[in-house]
Amino acid sequence: MANIHEISAGHLTLDKVWEILRGNYKLKLGDDSRKRIVRCREYLDNKIATSETPIYGVTTGFGSLYNISIGEDQLSQLQINLMMSHACGIGNRVPNEIVKLMILLKIQSLSYGYSACKLDTVERLIDFFNNDIYPVVYMQGSVGASGDLVPLAHLCLPLVGLGEVEYQGKLMSGAELMQMMGWEPIKLASKEGLALLNGTQNMGAFCCWSIIQATKLSNWADYIASMSLDAYDGRIEPFYHAVHAVRPHQGQLDTAEHISHILEGSELIRQAKKHVQDPYSFRCIPQVHGAVKDTVRYVQQVTDVEINATTDNPTVVPDEDLIISAGNFHGEPIALPMDFLAIAMSELANISERRTYKLVSGTRGLPSFLVANPGVNSGFMIPQYTAASIVSQSKTLCMPSSADSIPTSQGQEDHVSMGANAGTKLYNVILNTERVLAIELFNAAQALEFRRPLKSSPIVEKLFEDYRKVVPFIDKDTVMYPYIAKSVEFLRTEKLP
Repeated sequence: MANIHEISAGHLTLDKVWEILRGNYKLKLGDDSRKRIVRCREYLDNKIATSETPIYGVTTGFGSLYNISIGEDQLSQLQINLMMSHACGIGNRVPNEIVKLMILLKIQSLSYGYSACKLDTVERLIDFFNNDIYPVVYMQGSVGASGDLVPLAHLCLPLVGLGEVEYQGKLMSGAELMQMMGWEPIKLASKEGLALLNGTQNMGAFCCWSIIQATKLSNWADYIASMSLDAYDGRIEPFYHAVHAVRPHQGQLDTAEHISHILEGSELIRQAKKHVQDPYSFRCIPQVHGAVKDTVRYVQQVTDVEINATTDNPTVVPDEDLIISAGNFHGEPIALPMDFLAIAMSELANISERRTYKLVSGTRGLPSFLVANPGVNSGFMIPQYTAASIVSQSKTLCMPSSADSIPTSQGQEDHVSMGANAGTKLYNVILNTERVLAIELFNAAQALEFRRPLKSSPIVEKLFEDYRKVVPFIDKDTVMYPYIAKSVEFLRTEKLP
């Protein structure tokens, strides 16, 4: 029996989002949400029927066309036209996992009853989620204010039988999907196009995905760095609690404690050292990894607010008899944090690559390029090049998107967040960081074997043993890229020790 998550006006945590996504949950609307949605729609319909004052986006055009009134007989067509004209995405497709997140977040936002969507529209979005129907959405096109207009237009076009979807591994038109599922296209009422297209669900989905991955990679980085530290014959003193108690940043404290726990029982860490200190990439792991942890924690707090918000426009508040055109669609609250997280994850990769460089440098009793017969063999010379290339690319991606704004809609939308660009940029930095950490693990496991018969800690040795099931010791030159790919896959699929 499928797991069921009831959509309600209650708080949706990031942990729950990931559980729903990875646990193949089905969604259903709770009674409270159904009542809120219906009540808000009835309120707006009554307001249209009784008010002589134009209502932005409901009885008027959009953006700089706000001063053009629309006749009642054209209100539905206005919404269809909005969706068609705004579907201007280009570039690579948004991955299906993130598209599914977008659908979930859009449903959650509409469920609060401040958007005036019809019940059947929200329920059709739930049908998409529950049947693993993935609208084709493109990476490029959103400026992150007036919400994610372009990607959300692509997300929602199939509701009315337009656009494209991927279903059961096949691409098809929205019309073909309707026929296959035996559905009628949704007939949009006034305001619904805006409710669907306004909002930050594209930015929010990229941010959610990135935080989840960043949390996982931050954890992996501690384990991989611990293996590297032992393989490099590093010192444990920089991880003593007394050091961090006098500079008590929480992430720094947590990292020092975590590394100390991982290396507990290591023969290598206990042996007498000839050197009095280690390079910064080892000695400053608590400070750098810790700052990343603190950044992830901050961005998660911001995102927690965002995914539980109504972010379309205008905001319809039946209890206060208000329909307010404002700016909750503006992506600045999460654009800035996503840029911050991109910098943090780039730094996690940066320090990782430096540890890899030290492991292949032919110091501390390790052979040059971690191969027994260097010269004839290049060994691990080039994986470090690859890591350096990736790190350099991530650094170029750290220019904050949120520092830019280009006016749109004839100047009516004169300041935008570029938060969607921050999200797609962050997505690429996350993938890059995963690759760099995988390369460090590839090198650290190789280096550890040159320390035998001494052993690392039980935790590190278990990680080493699991890794060796998929990537062997390299005793002479071989084709390396398959092992790098297997290392990436190991980080994605393996449970942490």
